[in-house]
Amino acid sequence: MALKLYKMDISPPARAAMAICDILNVPVEMIDINLQKKEHWAPEFLRKNPLHSVPVLEDGDFVLHDSHAILAYLVDAYASNDNLYPKNIKKRALVNQKLFFDNGILFQRLRNVTYEAFVEGITKVPLKKQKDIEEAYGFLEQFLSQTKWLAGENMTIADISAYAVTASMLYIVKLDSKKYPKTLAWLDEMRKQPFNMKYSGALAQFGNFLENTLELEK
Repeated sequence: MALKLYKMDISPPARAAMAICDILNVPVEMIDINLQKKEHWAPEFLRKNPLHSVPVLEDGDFVLHDSHAILAYLVDAYASNDNLYPKNIKKRALVNQKLFFDNGILFQRLRNVTYEAFVEGITKVPLKKQKDIEEAYGFLEQFLSQTKWLAGENMTIADISAYAVTASMLYIVKLDSKKYPKTLAWLDEMRKQPFNMKYSGALAQFGNFLENTLELEK
């Protein structure tokens, strides 16, 4: 039975889940959920995910929400090796650490801007929120100054998840290549991966919305 992934292409967490499906080459039925039409509030969707967010994964009668949990589950269940999510407890802990960083810092700082713009119609971005994003770039630079990838010397699900979010944040606060050369190199490496190139159009669509909608406080 094919997996089902409920998603919206412009959602960074959904794009990360879509990317891992491509990497693992698992058969999956992609089901669009239009957040702007509030399809995520439909009773049948809320039964799958009371948090009314995408992505949501169905694997038979097993239902899972939260993109980080989905990425980890799919690698454990379907990958031929553990490169993307090591079984070694110390290596896995480092991946988990960066996944928590992505969820608690990167994604929250993006969402603090995008949720207001999409849902509440608040389009002005205060300096504080811009500085919060800039600070997040600084954290990335520190991590990537220690290892080539976020959690070590090879790409993991932490990179896949964090790239989807960071690439979206660039449309709000541009990246200073002189201040963050390691982050720029990481972004360039991630951008040319086939699974990210496949969804570059969705990223651009999201970015165009942000650039045409948001007004940055000076």
